[in-house]
Amino acid sequence: MIFRLSLLAVVVSLLVGCKPRPSINPSSHPMAPEFALTDINGQRLDLASYRGEVVLLDFWATWCAPCKTEIPHFIDMQNKYGSQGLQVIGLSMDDSVGPVKKFYAEEKINYPVAVADDKLAEAYGGVLGLPIAFLIDRDGRIIAKHTGETEAAVFEKEIEEALRK
Repeated sequence: MIFRLSLLAVVVSLLVGCKPRPSINPSSHPMAPEFALTDINGQRLDLASYRGEVVLLDFWATWCAPCKTEIPHFIDMQNKYGSQGLQVIGLSMDDSVGPVKKFYAEEKINYPVAVADDKLAEAYGGVLGLPIAFLIDRDGRIIAKHTGETEAAVFEKEIEEALRK
């Protein structure tokens, strides 16, 4: 009996070890939906203009506690990786621009922020909870999606990998 279990364990280990690993195929990542908005400072915010850069696209709101926890990390990441080709973009799901402008100034946000609408949120698969962040590679493909508060180290690892490519 012990011999059979040992043999079975060896066979399973060999089969699992020989199992082909999925290759990472960039074309399997969907293209990020394009958008053009006016940011809270009155400037045009067009996703296409960031092609060639890695974009961290953050759907958030001023009333969302986990969103407000992540934003200081995004400010730090923009400072740390901006010169290497990272662009953080904030898309607020607030109903009006007033609270967003106030929060933007208070937190000294260093990246563009615009107020998004339901149509744009729907284009990204719907925003049923916040925060939701998308990492978009230099070719405009979504390479990661994070729903809910995510550790800064997770974003940093993904950003560093995307910047190397």
